[in-house]
Amino acid sequence: MAIERELKLALPGDLPTARADALIAHLDHLPGAEARGERHLVNRYFDTPTLALSRAKAALRLRFVARDGHPGQWLQTLKSVGEARDGLHVRHEWEQPVKGEALELDALIAACDVPATAAMLRDEGASVVAQFETNFVRRLWRYVAGDGTAVEIALDRGEVAVEANGQRHTAPLLEVELELLEAPDDDRNAQGERILFALSQDLRQVLPELHSDDVSKAQRGYRLRQKVLGG
Repeated sequence: MAIERELKLALPGDLPTARADALIAHLDHLPGAEARGERHLVNRYFDTPTLALSRAKAALRLRFVARDGHPGQWLQTLKSVGEARDGLHVRHEWEQPVKGEALELDALIAACDVPATAAMLRDEGASVVAQFETNFVRRLWRYVAGDGTAVEIALDRGEVAVEANGQRHTAPLLEVELELLEAPDDDRNAQGERILFALSQDLRQVLPELHSDDVSKAQRGYRLRQKVLGG
């Protein structure tokens, strides 16, 4: 099990390209940051017809990651109950590679070491179906602070999508994620989180439109699904 800690910063969906390019240029020259290229990510989120996982504050995702010069890879991810405040999301996460375009729930259940979450997936897994997807291009940087704290900076640009009655309904997705990868002493003194917030302040100097966001991508998908399908 991993504990995911990331600071999420949202942007207006109609942000001019030139404004996003200014942020990219800043990050390309930020001391301590190394550009890591782009990935194309397609993510399908699964739940039961009655949205049992959503009610349990869990998210089940199948992701395809593609980048130039490399074969694509499928990953399955389970995220469980966490908290979000001032844009900082802290939650349990289990992620595994899978052979193809299908969930392998037995392996995910075996890896999940939170009994209540594993039991939920065991009880509900047979009835999950795809509910919505996110489709975006992710531009990455790895930032290392002076004390060795490592942060992944991601700029995501794309859409959330729901299929209904043969039509595709979409909403724009534009955000920055700052994920804590490594911190001295397992971040016992919360220095890593302080670096995340300091980085966010630096980025806001370049792009004031950035604002802290407690809404996850999964929550965006469920909101669009409700808008399109009701219930």
